Amino acid sequence: MKMSGMKISLLLAVMIFIVGCSDHLDPKKQEQNKSKNGGTSVEGLAGVWRGTINVPNQPLPIMVTFEDKGGWNGTISIPVQGVKDYPLSKVRTDQSAISFHIEMAGQTITFNGEKGGGTIAGTFTQAGQSFPFELNKGEAEKNGTEQEEGQFLSVDTNEGKLYGELETPKEKGPHPVVIIIPGSGPTDRDGNSVTLQGKNNSLKLLAEELAEQGIASVRYDKRGVGKNQSAAIPEKELRFDQFVKDAAAWVEMLNKDEQFSKVGVIGHSQGSLVGMAAAAETDVDAFVSIAGAGRPIDEVLYDQLKVNLTEELKQESKEILEKLKQGEQVESVSKELQSMFRSSVQPFLASWIQYNPVKEIQKLEIPVLIINGKHDLQVPVSEAENLYEAKVEAELLLIDRMNHVLKEAPKDRAENLQSYSNPDLPLSDGLVKGIVSFLKDAEFIE
Repeated sequence: MKMSGMKISLLLAVMIFIVGCSDHLDPKKQEQNKSKNGGTSVEGLAGVWRGTINVPNQPLPIMVTFEDKGGWNGTISIPVQGVKDYPLSKVRTDQSAISFHIEMAGQTITFNGEKGGGTIAGTFTQAGQSFPFELNKGEAEKNGTEQEEGQFLSVDTNEGKLYGELETPKEKGPHPVVIIIPGSGPTDRDGNSVTLQGKNNSLKLLAEELAEQGIASVRYDKRGVGKNQSAAIPEKELRFDQFVKDAAAWVEMLNKDEQFSKVGVIGHSQGSLVGMAAAAETDVDAFVSIAGAGRPIDEVLYDQLKVNLTEELKQESKEILEKLKQGEQVESVSKELQSMFRSSVQPFLASWIQYNPVKEIQKLEIPVLIINGKHDLQVPVSEAENLYEAKVEAELLLIDRMNHVLKEAPKDRAENLQSYSNPDLPLSDGLVKGIVSFLKDAEFIE
């Protein structure tokens, strides 16, 4: 991937991660700016506007609502990412010109545009990167929250209530149940990352196929995403330990529920480490790692970053990671590295680095299955092999042609990534069969 492509993907990731995890501004405290020409309004501005930020190859749908209450204010929503009604900090108008801003985690995200009839077109800017955007006047969505299909459970945590979707076999229970933990970033319960347009539905498909094999499951959105958007924690306050506590809370709740006979954990990507740590602290009957790292995250991050960075930025990244590992904050970070090492996210990274997957998996005294796809572009087979070397009594399953979103895909990067936004592709052959076989051998299921 070229450097420009990395900047685009990181830009979107930063924007959405912050929106999902930052403090929401109090609308009453928003700055309500009158227009520069004597406070007259831009004709027809009030209402709902829908459109996109036109990032190359991955346009981002957005919705903006403007209100005039003696001064303009408004909100922005990013439906595909589970972000709804995030307050704008400033709205300014001057005849046909309009600009609006979002303040988040010390950054200002700016939209500068011109209104012409039922269209607002202009430039979106964040962290030195700019892309065109266009909005069209539309209608507000119907009042009332649509009832989501499916059955949901909830669990109380020290940081609010979390919701998870329950998938059960058709046969009468009690059933063994697994908690499915999603990967890094703002990822939903179905395995879809809100930093990418489109869906793959990998974890949803996994839950459905396990139900066909007599295994119930609970999968949940990350904090700040989807059904758990209201449980977001400000980025500067978020720690990796919170993810572990969330998973442990689900385990403890399900162990008390009489409709379940046994409780297991399946962790995907970052969820593998979360699941290991939670399983070590709670009563779990079996653990499955899918595409989990076998090294501390500082080593993984550095290997990923160094491919696209100049020598100078590569050295800076290494020094930042070393300081974070020692629990130190880094005040000065180059603009090119702000998306990864901004001050508000450093405490979270520092807390994540303290977890070593090798040490965590060695704590488990339950049956363990380690799975990795041979065509995984993000987590190579060597990571799974590291985990297996640390836990030789575990089972290791390497699946031909399976990629990071659990679909069969070629090695070619472009073709491989196409599966990340194709929910119609089935899970890779051998994945569910391997999990079920392991769970039978572990006497988790009959």
